[in-house]
Amino acid sequence: MPASSSSALGLRLETARAAARLSRRQLAEQSGISASMIQKIGEGERHPSDQVLEALARALGVMPEALLDGPSRTDSRVHQTIPDVQRAIAAYDFPDDGPVRPSPQLGADVDLAVEDRVQSQYARLGEQMPALLGELFRAVHQARGRERERAAHLLALALRSADAVAYKYGYHDLSARLVELMRWAAGIAADPALEAVSAYVRMETFFAAGQLGPGLRSLRDAVDRMPTPTTERLAAAAAALHMRAAVVAGRMRQADDARTHLRDAEGLARRVRERLYDGTAVGPDSLEIHRLSVAVELGEETDLQAAVAASARWAPPRELPAERRSHYYIDLGRAQVQLGRPQHAAESLLVARQIAPQHVREHGQVRTELATMVRMTRGRDERVLALARWAKAV
Repeated sequence: MPASSSSALGLRLETARAAARLSRRQLAEQSGISASMIQKIGEGERHPSDQVLEALARALGVMPEALLDGPSRTDSRVHQTIPDVQRAIAAYDFPDDGPVRPSPQLGADVDLAVEDRVQSQYARLGEQMPALLGELFRAVHQARGRERERAAHLLALALRSADAVAYKYGYHDLSARLVELMRWAAGIAADPALEAVSAYVRMETFFAAGQLGPGLRSLRDAVDRMPTPTTERLAAAAAALHMRAAVVAGRMRQADDARTHLRDAEGLARRVRERLYDGTAVGPDSLEIHRLSVAVELGEETDLQAAVAASARWAPPRELPAERRSHYYIDLGRAQVQLGRPQHAAESLLVARQIAPQHVREHGQVRTELATMVRMTRGRDERVLALARWAKAV
């Protein structure tokens, strides 16, 4: 068993033990497993046998799978829509015959899908995607010339919305396929800004695979391939690439690269109005949110202190999309956890949940953050425990 798997299981065991408010000695008494063995498992030094795992799970009141594989997926009708999305994209290049509405009507539906995505309305989005994707595949297949390019542009934005559902709900293979189709559609649209957005979204595939180095190289390559940002839309696309690259470099603990990308993003973001550009929020406010993200990823105490202090003077405007605003408070909570302030982190996550509950509940970093908070408070903070149970972090 890989050491990383044993470490992850150990953290889950410690989280469940804290949530149950049991000391190692108490867990040993209730499970029949020695306290020294529990300590070694909790510290990732030993991997339990099936019998030991079952005994510990019984004593903690959880299923063995919850310790072995992590919490189960949240209950949601989103999961019921995934097979329909898979069927919709299976024959993308040989779509069934059917009606295709005029481009303005299709564009209006795509705008609604983009709005649902950025407002974290994933359940509604998942229900609407299959039919819309099928119609857009037909539109691209049937149209010619500039009309085909327009249809491909709309298809790329719709695929991005479908990808948000797949990625956030853990369907990473489907997400990777949707991203590739988005890149295919962007190529047909022959639009440099849209191709840059496709590279921005593709980073999710690298995140899911744990391939940060190749992902960062892909973002830099996308920046290099962009034409000179002579328009607001091109400047926004380039700024988005730099903002994402800054976060990735930060996660890799490459402080100089992260700060360089952040400076480049700042130069571009100051030139554009804060709004959605091909589905990505870019502008001065989005830049401030990414500053916090980079500080959290780098994990340097001075930067974290400064970022948390800045939160008392600035907050994301209500005009920003819900997903982006909630992400700010998720990252603020992560910063507060790193500074040893779990109660403050709970307040931040409650704000994030009020803004975009579906986004917060399905966010992997939120579950990790809450599990850490449960361990820090030893399960004694009812508010933290309630949040963790709501997000299925325990």
